[in-house]
Amino acid sequence: MDNHKEHKDKKMDHSKMDHSKMDHSNHDHAKMDSSKKQHQREDHSKMDHGSGDHSGHNPAHGQMGHDHHKMMVKDFRKRFWISLIVTIPILFLSPMIQEFFGYDLLLPGNPYILFALSTFVYFWGGWPFLKGFYNEIKSKGPGMMALISMAISVAYFYSAATVFGLPGEDFFWELSTLIVIMLLGHWLEMKSVLGASKALQLLVSMLPAEAHKVVGDKIQDVKLEDLLKDDIILVKPGEKVPADGIITEGSSYLNESMLTGESKPVKKEVQDKVIGGSINGNSTLRVKVEHTGKDSYLNKVIKMVDEAQRTKSKMQNLSDRAAKWLTYIALAIGFGTLAVWLILGFPFVFALERMVTVMVIACPHALGLAIPLVVAISTAVSAQNGLLIRNRTAFEESRKISALLFDKTGTLTKGDFGVTRIESVNELYTRDEILRLSSALELSSEHPIAVGIIKKVKEKDIEIPKPKNFNAITGKGVEAIVEGKKVKVVSPGYLRDEKIQITEDAYSDAAETVVFVLIDGKLAGYIALADEIRPESADAIKVFKKNNIKVLMATGDNEKTAKAVSDKLGLDGYYAEVLPHQKVEIVKELESKGEFVAMTGDGVNDAPALAKADVGIAVGSGTDVAAETADIILVNSNPKDIANLILFGKATYNKMIQNLVWATGYNVVAIPLAAGVLYSSGFVLGPAVGAVFMSLSTIIVAINAQLLKRKIGSN
Repeated sequence: MDNHKEHKDKKMDHSKMDHSKMDHSNHDHAKMDSSKKQHQREDHSKMDHGSGDHSGHNPAHGQMGHDHHKMMVKDFRKRFWISLIVTIPILFLSPMIQEFFGYDLLLPGNPYILFALSTFVYFWGGWPFLKGFYNEIKSKGPGMMALISMAISVAYFYSAATVFGLPGEDFFWELSTLIVIMLLGHWLEMKSVLGASKALQLLVSMLPAEAHKVVGDKIQDVKLEDLLKDDIILVKPGEKVPADGIITEGSSYLNESMLTGESKPVKKEVQDKVIGGSINGNSTLRVKVEHTGKDSYLNKVIKMVDEAQRTKSKMQNLSDRAAKWLTYIALAIGFGTLAVWLILGFPFVFALERMVTVMVIACPHALGLAIPLVVAISTAVSAQNGLLIRNRTAFEESRKISALLFDKTGTLTKGDFGVTRIESVNELYTRDEILRLSSALELSSEHPIAVGIIKKVKEKDIEIPKPKNFNAITGKGVEAIVEGKKVKVVSPGYLRDEKIQITEDAYSDAAETVVFVLIDGKLAGYIALADEIRPESADAIKVFKKNNIKVLMATGDNEKTAKAVSDKLGLDGYYAEVLPHQKVEIVKELESKGEFVAMTGDGVNDAPALAKADVGIAVGSGTDVAAETADIILVNSNPKDIANLILFGKATYNKMIQNLVWATGYNVVAIPLAAGVLYSSGFVLGPAVGAVFMSLSTIIVAINAQLLKRKIGSN
């Protein structure tokens, strides 16, 4: 069973989760059990990504692998240069080279000098390959290191035998140049992989080492790991914000581009959230710490990127299988080549050289690099642009999306609701009284509708009463006891289910969202709010349609509001007044028609639909980023980012295919040439030349993967 189907099976389990979510156009007042959101984390559940409950900065996070990689780059560079220096006299002293260039430089004991120098190059320069061969054999998975080691070992021991009496010509110069070229190829490869991981390390290093903690009237500089929740910190102009928190004093423009992909500085005022790692503008802020260490937004992003880079997808498994089989094929062809040339009566040294060349050429080095490097680059670049990939298979398969189902609020629209009308239908309650009582239920919610109602209450300077026995009505609203009255704020669907008549003038022709207020079981009034359509939505939908993707909308809003938004944006269809579990049915219906469906929602009350869809895309900014069930998370609620995601997914897949085709195609052509199929035409491919072409193949694959960085910006 392939990875995607396994993933789908896991996602199906999520569709059974509790639907106790509020929906006035997807209005959420309930928290989802975070334990159900780890459907792609099994392989990494034991990984420690934090430094403790109160750690605000973890310099070791991701650093061990990074430093190990830097050490490997340094080691290959040193081995390359020293081996190259030793190889130069080997070339000058080799009889074959002297004969080719027409000069004589034979020193006393020339063969022994060559043997001594080549022994150093073989054991010291070739050590990484010999060690890799041992590890591959130990793990019963022979691969490229086994091939390289066999090639250089056969060359070395045969040449050593000729020095001590075995008839034949040595090829110490081929051995040394082969090792030098292989070291160069590995050095360049390691540099490429290190470059791909630098974006992740930039995230790791974004937090400052210290914070200015406010203690009474004094400011103390403390280490980030000493910061605790609810501490007050001072952030000076131009400084990085040390931890996630809420502004308690001051206002400023913050640069969050490295965290969210938003290029413009964002204005932040009192009560606004700030993200650790963002850069403060030209004003001083006081911030109350909310999240530190492993609970911070930045650490969650780092963890997701790290896990995505470690997780293998179908394409990577394919390349691994291809590399493994190519190793077996190369061994078979190598020994087969030796046997054939010996049977044809050619000298052993010639047959041996053909076998060595085949093994060198056939090393599936480029194939082993083809997919992992693209994975590392795509996940890191995506994170820099506000696209967090949790499921690599879903990301790769985003190219197949044929139908895109949007939640409306905060995605196609800004989610910035403003109260446009408050109406009373019960003479016992004034408009202000309806607003006051309903605000008690909305005070603890961060949903755009709740924020809009609270904003209106504050404008009118109305005191908000305290609710008792608060409860979320499954998918339809909230209820509580307020000043002895049973108050409910509900969606139109609740009124229909309870057979409560909706007043004719509740809906206008405008794209308004309407919530109804019930007091002691009777309709008291309603509140209408308007949500402006995002200016980016129209452009994004044009991109989708250009790529033959149907764009549909599912919302808990009324028919008039849904139709108004759909008509304005030119959608292919819409579903109005739907509950979270009904969105699952819509996804099923589309899939039954043969569509490859992507569901886009806020990741909380849309969780069942996100889990059921072929690709689940959660939108939502800030510190809630890890509270999603989706395969892919967009930090900004911008539909253009979804277009970027799909196009970048296609570009990533194309790069993988290009690299696989190049890596395997190269071997298909080069192996027969190495075996000597064109010998009768006078063409013989030597081991050193074969090593050059093999390394070039690796470098081309690495460069092609690096070109992926340009793709996301060009979308």
